Amino acid sequence: MKKQVVLNVIFLVLFKCLSFGQGSAYCGPFIVKSPIVWNEENNKTISGLEIANPKGHCIKLTDCSNIIIQNCKLGPSKNEGVYLYHCKNITITNCSMDSVDSGVVADGCTGIKVIHNDVKNVLGPMPRGQMVQFGRVYGGGNSISYNVGENIQGQSFPEDEISLYMSNGTPEDPIRVIGNWIRGGGPSTSGGGIMTGDKGGSYVLVEDNILVDPGQYGITISSGEHITIKNNKIFGKKQPFSNVGLSSWNQYSSECSSNTIQDNEVNFTNKEGVLNCLWNAGNCGVITGWKTNFYNSNLKPTLLPSKIIGRCHENTANKISTAIK
Repeated sequence: MKKQVVLNVIFLVLFKCLSFGQGSAYCGPFIVKSPIVWNEENNKTISGLEIANPKGHCIKLTDCSNIIIQNCKLGPSKNEGVYLYHCKNITITNCSMDSVDSGVVADGCTGIKVIHNDVKNVLGPMPRGQMVQFGRVYGGGNSISYNVGENIQGQSFPEDEISLYMSNGTPEDPIRVIGNWIRGGGPSTSGGGIMTGDKGGSYVLVEDNILVDPGQYGITISSGEHITIKNNKIFGKKQPFSNVGLSSWNQYSSECSSNTIQDNEVNFTNKEGVLNCLWNAGNCGVITGWKTNFYNSNLKPTLLPSKIIGRCHENTANKISTAIK
């Protein structure tokens, strides 16, 4: 009987941790360490570290592959929490970042997964100021999902909380931006929640994200092809920089066509105090599903819980050890 009880406790602990929703599930402990700079490293794990860097990045990887960055606490730093250049198959998970110029920036990479992280108060300034930016990311296996980003006015200067710049997935495996929670934006008059197709891009799926007061805009397509935005919820109150909740507007000479925006719910008020939930500039061709998006007056700031950062559990291994005792 005692053995069965212990097994039941272990099962419940594992189920709770494995089913954890948005954000990091790791609270510590951490080992304080100097910034990490790796070149051409492969098949390694960075885990359980606390890193700050007033002069640069917390972690910088160049031409690396098959690296896992997990259970780390990053920031404050002058530059990014994690910067990746020409890397392949990098996973960043269960990390918390605070007071960094951007959380994660991946440039010219493939197979990048940024999942289940907390990012608070990105400092910018533009062109930085993202929770996550994919720049020229390509191929399959790329995901920005189940992260939490929060910016407190007066303590941050975000641009686009999630930015996809010249990034291309594949028809079989699009870049996935799924299940993220975003709260807080501004005072930038150009930045906002989720930017897709920035100077081009293709094969992107943006789905089931929740955005509250994300900035000048909520979610947008600014060019690109085969981008799908569906089942997201966007709330924005009147602020000096607020403009539009959900939009399609080709701002570049690159192609903008074959895109889908459908079944999104929006309640967004612009700086004039006027509802401005949806805008289609008409220069991206026919937007599939455009008429299925709708204003929902029931969307409120309470879309997100009052506390979205730092909801982590205690270390799973410690819980299991305690249960066995």
